[in-house]
Amino acid sequence: MNRRTLLASFLVAPVAAVFSRREAFGETASLPAGPRAGYFPDVVLRTHENKTVRFYDDLIRGKIVLINFMYATCKGLCPRQTANLVQVQKALENRIGRDIFMYSLTLKPEQDTPEVLRDYAKGHGVKPGWLFLTGKPDDIETLRRKLGFAYSNPARDKDKTKHIGVVLYGNEALDRWAACPAGTDASEIARYVLWMDGPKKK
Repeated sequence: MNRRTLLASFLVAPVAAVFSRREAFGETASLPAGPRAGYFPDVVLRTHENKTVRFYDDLIRGKIVLINFMYATCKGLCPRQTANLVQVQKALENRIGRDIFMYSLTLKPEQDTPEVLRDYAKGHGVKPGWLFLTGKPDDIETLRRKLGFAYSNPARDKDKTKHIGVVLYGNEALDRWAACPAGTDASEIARYVLWMDGPKKK
């Protein structure tokens, strides 16, 4: 996969225009739905902080985000990927949790409870603004496929030890999305994410 691979276009219908963010996130501003908001399942997930969130309304609506998939017992790609994304978080530290957010979704929701994910995040030195997420297996699978983390070969796709090691990043409000290998130099990933910003107001 190329370092900067544009994902397939999202062919979706728009949804409701405005919502109020949940008090749990400390935000009261209302934001419009993105131009292809209906593409994203608004499934219920649980964070490693054991809070209930909705994928679209709470996590990505109107935000610049980085998303990857992992699982806590992975011995191959996941630890290296997480360690690299920790460096990405450090590179973007003045914006992570403010207007850029990081999300890691487990591929093994049956095993990765909020408590397991909390310990995993703590063990890797993860700071606020980066959530590790679990949920119902069917909902996680729906998100994995909708977000493009699936192989076309069913046999390979079923093998979680060979899961796709990329990070998806984008600006939901502007419908800008791209991806790169999760092992890409952290400073480069940070630079790619900053490209997702819209034009600055004068």
